[in-house]
Amino acid sequence: MEKRRQIAFAGMSVAVVMLTAACGSNDTSAGSANVQPVGGSSQTAGATASAGAGAAAAGAGATGGYGSDTGAAAGSGGSQTGSAKQLAVKSDAKLGKFVADSAGMTLYRFDEDTPKPAKSNCNDACATKWPPVPADDATAGTGIDAAKLGKVKRADGTEQLTLEGWPVYRYAGDTKAGDTKGQGVGGTWNALAPDGKPAGKKAGSAALELMVNNNADLGKIMVDGKGMTVYRFDKDSAWPMKTACVDAACLNTWKPVKAVDTTKVSGVDASKVTSFKRPDGSKQAAFDCWLLYTFAGDKKPGDTNGQGVKGTWFAVTDKGKKAGQ
Repeated sequence: MEKRRQIAFAGMSVAVVMLTAACGSNDTSAGSANVQPVGGSSQTAGATASAGAGAAAAGAGATGGYGSDTGAAAGSGGSQTGSAKQLAVKSDAKLGKFVADSAGMTLYRFDEDTPKPAKSNCNDACATKWPPVPADDATAGTGIDAAKLGKVKRADGTEQLTLEGWPVYRYAGDTKAGDTKGQGVGGTWNALAPDGKPAGKKAGSAALELMVNNNADLGKIMVDGKGMTVYRFDKDSAWPMKTACVDAACLNTWKPVKAVDTTKVSGVDASKVTSFKRPDGSKQAAFDCWLLYTFAGDKKPGDTNGQGVKGTWFAVTDKGKKAGQ
């Protein structure tokens, strides 16, 4: 009897996992659709996303999202503290153009920071491995637009240099001018290109389509590639996936987020990013099986005017939950 119970329980567990992974029914006549990661079949892309998520967890999760300890002892060499003074543009066969300080030390950006509004999310132990560059007397050298330089106040009250809104850092693992050992650490750190984007990425691939913003009231919430807050609708269904926002009045106010390339997300589990075929044939992005929207009432990045509207619309946390709940 006990053996039969174990077999039955195992069968039920497998069934639940399979159904959850599929986000429920594929009954398109009911307003739902096949769900698969963008860029390939559900089986192949799902495996790729899972493998990518696992690699990211191995590279970043154990260290709090800021990379490995290897070779990163603070003060191990090079110019790791003090002002960057005049910034310079350097070139590398793999990275292309990137920014360095006056001593030739590579400067970096962190995907989990936000540029609009500028905010650093690298503090304490993270800031030991990735020393923030002070904003005091940094100037733009040839190839860098001085108008793109700025500053942001950190949690400890100091002012950090920004480029195009992105807080600027050095890497303690770089020990001499020209080192780029911080490139790609944790999947979230990249050398800083002169336009503020990540260096070393092909044209058109650098722009993120889904990322996380730290909101003072709601905590970590998802935003689209333009920094606009992303929402979910209580009247939608996650399992099976269905949309309840289908009429013109709803769609004019709540814009479905277009299907997202899972290689262009940051701060969220890419394996949970899927697409949904809407009744009109267009593909909408979903996270953890919940469809994603932006709100017409949000006028600028960081706005959260859609939060709690009619008690059914909520910003989405980095874990896919309703913000503020």
